[in-house]
Amino acid sequence: MSFAPPRPLRLALASVLGACLALAPLVAVPAQASTAGTGVVINEAYLSGGSAGAAFSNKFVELYNPTSAPIDLSSWSLQYRKASGVITDNPAAVALTGTIPANGYFLVSGGSNDVNGAALPTPDQVSTLNPSGTSGTLILADSTSALSLEAGDAANNTAVIDLVGYGSSLTFEGAVAPAPSSTTDVRSLNRTTFADTDNNAADISLSASITPTNAAGQTAATPTPPPTDTPEPTTPPTDTTAISAIQGTGDTSPLVGSTVKTVGVVTAAYPVGGFAGFYLQTPGTGGSSTDAASHGIFVYTKTLVSPVAVGDYVSVVGAVSEYYGLTQLTIGTLADITALDDSGITAPVASELRLPSTDAERERLEGMLVSPVGDFTVTNNYTTNQYAEIGLAAGTTPLVNPTVTDRPGSAGYTAAVAANAARAITLDDGASTNYLSSSNQDRPVPYLSTEAPVRIGAAVTFTRPVILDYRNSAWKLQPREALVPANAATVQPATFADTRTTAPEDVGGDIRLGTFNVLNYFSTTGDTLTGCSFYTDRAGADITVRSGCDARGAADQANFLRQQAKIVAAINALDAQVVSLEEIENSAVFGKDRDTALATLVAALNADLGQDTWAYVPSPTVLPANEDVIRTAFIYQKAAVETVGASTILTGSAAFSNARQPLAQAFQLVGDTGSRFLTIVNHFKSKGSGTGVDADMGDGQGASNASRVNQARALVAFADTMSAQTGIDRVFLTGDFNAYDQEDPITVITDAGYLNQEAKSGEYTYAYDGSVGSLDHVFASAAADAAVAAVDVWNINSVESVALEYSRYNSNVTDFYVADPYRSSDHDPVVLGLNLATPTEPAPEPTTPAPAAPAPAIPAPTMPASTPAGVPETLAGKSSAGGLASTGVEPLPVLGGAMLLLLLGSLLTGTVLARRRRSTVPGA
Repeated sequence: MSFAPPRPLRLALASVLGACLALAPLVAVPAQASTAGTGVVINEAYLSGGSAGAAFSNKFVELYNPTSAPIDLSSWSLQYRKASGVITDNPAAVALTGTIPANGYFLVSGGSNDVNGAALPTPDQVSTLNPSGTSGTLILADSTSALSLEAGDAANNTAVIDLVGYGSSLTFEGAVAPAPSSTTDVRSLNRTTFADTDNNAADISLSASITPTNAAGQTAATPTPPPTDTPEPTTPPTDTTAISAIQGTGDTSPLVGSTVKTVGVVTAAYPVGGFAGFYLQTPGTGGSSTDAASHGIFVYTKTLVSPVAVGDYVSVVGAVSEYYGLTQLTIGTLADITALDDSGITAPVASELRLPSTDAERERLEGMLVSPVGDFTVTNNYTTNQYAEIGLAAGTTPLVNPTVTDRPGSAGYTAAVAANAARAITLDDGASTNYLSSSNQDRPVPYLSTEAPVRIGAAVTFTRPVILDYRNSAWKLQPREALVPANAATVQPATFADTRTTAPEDVGGDIRLGTFNVLNYFSTTGDTLTGCSFYTDRAGADITVRSGCDARGAADQANFLRQQAKIVAAINALDAQVVSLEEIENSAVFGKDRDTALATLVAALNADLGQDTWAYVPSPTVLPANEDVIRTAFIYQKAAVETVGASTILTGSAAFSNARQPLAQAFQLVGDTGSRFLTIVNHFKSKGSGTGVDADMGDGQGASNASRVNQARALVAFADTMSAQTGIDRVFLTGDFNAYDQEDPITVITDAGYLNQEAKSGEYTYAYDGSVGSLDHVFASAAADAAVAAVDVWNINSVESVALEYSRYNSNVTDFYVADPYRSSDHDPVVLGLNLATPTEPAPEPTTPAPAAPAPAIPAPTMPASTPAGVPETLAGKSSAGGLASTGVEPLPVLGGAMLLLLLGSLLTGTVLARRRRSTVPGA
């Protein structure tokens, strides 16, 4: 499997539960009665630290000791259990240290969602505990190990000192406590009194007064007042500062740190969705203006719900700052926004945005209303299902990976990187919503649907102006309010062409040869093994194996069948008679016949067709000493082709110690020995990891390039050996080579004389990091290349949103699963039409000889043991097609008496027939 794209900045900064914790072993605790109201309690919890508008930069849990004696915490732990998990999930646990004073507090800091908010008072203990801000269970446990708790009321568990279930929690005391509506709802879970009635709903309330208190002399009676993330504005200045003067002509405002007053027309407003602000633009600006400074600016209202609407003319007082490159004003209170009389005010108009462009050209339009001009194409949809972001490329094609077109590290490569950056921009949804977080999975994702796909390579048509925005280190286009499916008809700013096809292009040929990476097709499911951990859906059900065991596919049979249905639909629609496969389970790893998963797939293909069409090539007799848990394989349609001999896998090669060994098999059209061809399927080492000589060298080839080069060399030698042993010079090298066209491993193969076939299609098999390219290739020897009629890459996977994969089933309230070919894998299949049939020579045109007298009887001659010079090879029963000899003898044509005499005489002299051959044998 090719390496997975890295998470974007916004995801990297998001809360990931337990990412840095080493969890203790599971401890089962019997349910016994406990005494309420007499011990240490969870007094306050603020769980949105760092989010937009956050009061504090870190999450915290505050404990309170209502007793008259200090209490040692060293045998206790603070634990968090997510709401979306299942009962058997381990909570994340942090062993506590130190002592909580009598009638005192103990402050435990946790993780952070981002960088917003003030610092906490000095925590008594720093931890990486990272609870959800809207749902889950906090547990103060009389154990340093993770507790196994039943769903429902846990008040009677003697291992639980205190417990707070909030939002949609599985476990609670009495009843679930209320929770903030989102991470931007700046309120904490606050205990009403220090007493504990063992009823979370009664004991815990939401409070806008957030008062983290530590053990160093601070008490609830004198709490630290909640700070704000920006200072209150000073007295508003009497003079107005133009927005263009605030923006300046560079990428940083010259007025950072100042408090200014400015005026403008509201061009976009985001009271919901996490942006918490609006865009303001100078009246009458935009259009064809070429001003060097922008006339638009973002006004950040923090968590205050702004009363403005698009079209309002207002004055704003705020502090100037740069938020990760975005110039903005931050207000202190809503009183800093004043409605103005808009009489005589000319509304701003959209400016034309043309790409490619430099950062400087974009800076002069930052925050302004724009209309993108020219062609745009979808080039990235990897995070569309998570953040509703769509990467666009100016022009009619997606961005192409630089090592597809240029040698790694070359001047051309550097130029290609820069050209891609100039063409790229992101279409966003006007929100920072993470639709895969537990608090947002019940919200439908905008842009995506099962009927209107957003595919890489699709043409984009803008239907409304947008705001040019800069967030998360990227230039973005924002709708003028937060986009949701319910308002798409009036808010969504663009539409996308549907480029799907129901089958590959017709590539002709006698048969078709295909290759397909089937994305960890494992008939051995995770639930049948020990040690597996799983990715789950929004209900907490296991979907796919995450780690901990050798399986890599579906978690259980239901998910396996979902995966299989899509792969079967794709292969049966591919219309290929021979298909090489990659990333299929090596069933021998699980103590089964090595071909068990392969046989399961073939059975499913045949069941889908309702007939016994497909067969698989059995595993070789001799296998490598060590193999990966995934393997390569061949399947074929029995009515069209047949195998020639057994399959052979490369053994004893150190080059493939970290990859899958090449597998070779010869085929021919049924009954046609002259049509033979040899196919060798491959799956080289991925780009995702490597050290030493295999470390990423920064030249665009990724990690383990040295290994792939060695594998390419070993493959070429193996192909030479197999071609010599079989006598077949039509050789195809297929599979996932984990290298783009101009990278070193591919150069090794093409320098050996093999011709890249899928490159003829002008299409690509893989998408990564906003660009496309082919990791999957078919290389042909010169003789094999001569047999290729046409080539197609069937774009059914890499260009589709990952939301459609079986592994994302039920990740969002919108069900994107359909049992069709689209996103059946992350790689696209390649298919070649092959002209292989041995040509048959037509019989000579019949002639009517002139009447002649009866000839005397002459004994028939004996054919010499070897063909005399001048006799056609077809008459001697020899064929050179495919380098193999046939055993049949072509029959002589039936001739009249005089002609027979002439022919017999010619056979003896070897002269007349030579002249006749030149005049009558086709193609001579």
